[in-house]
Amino acid sequence: MSTTVSALSVPQASASFERTTVDRRDLRPNDVRIDIRFAGICHSDIHQVRGEWGGETFPMVPGHEIIGTVAEVGSEVTEHAVGDTVGVGCFVDSCLECEACKDGEEQYCTKGVVQTYNDEGYDGEKTFGGYSTQVVVRDHFVVRVPEGMDLAAATPLLCAGITTFHPLKEHGAGPGKRVGVIGMGGLGHVAVKIAAAMGADVAVLSRTDAKADDGKAFGASEYFATEDESVFTEQAGSFDILLNTVGSGIDLDAFMGLLGRGGVMANLGAPSDNLEVSAFSLLPNRRSIAGSMVGGLPETQEMMDFCAEHGITATVEVISADQVDEYYDKVVSGDVRYRAVIDTASLS
Repeated sequence: MSTTVSALSVPQASASFERTTVDRRDLRPNDVRIDIRFAGICHSDIHQVRGEWGGETFPMVPGHEIIGTVAEVGSEVTEHAVGDTVGVGCFVDSCLECEACKDGEEQYCTKGVVQTYNDEGYDGEKTFGGYSTQVVVRDHFVVRVPEGMDLAAATPLLCAGITTFHPLKEHGAGPGKRVGVIGMGGLGHVAVKIAAAMGADVAVLSRTDAKADDGKAFGASEYFATEDESVFTEQAGSFDILLNTVGSGIDLDAFMGLLGRGGVMANLGAPSDNLEVSAFSLLPNRRSIAGSMVGGLPETQEMMDFCAEHGITATVEVISADQVDEYYDKVVSGDVRYRAVIDTASLS
């Protein structure tokens, strides 16, 4: 048995979205049924909808930034109750038994974490994401949304928030640390806000100075337009942490030169092309480049609580279901300030 709900789906790679329906399973003892209120648009949604990463299956219902209201809980659920405001991020299941899962890093589950969409659950059923009116998720993968948060603006935190919070925490962002955020788009603007709230000295490294006022408003103490190549000589060796939210289209070797002794660049983007960096950008001063793939569920809850405490949300444009195709193009062209969020009531 299952429940049929409204959704936005693409039938094949790069096709336009269609209004359709998907089936959500009846509750298992540890399941939570959520009436979705908002679903964020992540650039990874676009990569997969357009078949840019490979391995996509269609039809596809994207969306791994989800906030909604608990409509029903299974018989063994104790942490969530009907009426609670909750969120769901990039994953909806894992084995919960391997060392990674026990360490609260479900994203590295050795059995294979189950993605919120474009994946199969352990039961072989295809997963469909948040561009819909309802979702059913294992309770462990549901986080509490603290009271008082703007729900539309908080929605991107379920991906953009934890994607930036995790490496900032892991690499010690805080007082006495200089953090550079490369690119100030959907990920980057959240990174600026979180790093500043952690007490770090934050600088934005963006191609032009078009977003300088926003960068300062978000908490950056400095803003550098990297189209001026003198930035790379004047700021050489001065950063402890760089968060690369762009991934492709930049000279990684040039940016690595901005790191001081023991500095690290955390790469957050997942471009379709390869990242290239010279060994001679790494060897001097013990610099390193690190990959970072969101965070586990305990840390996602920690991030939501931290953001609520510090008044942090994404800066968003709320759109209707009929605007998603248009906004995919806007995201790619950098014409969104700064994340787009779908009001899923428009699907009803």
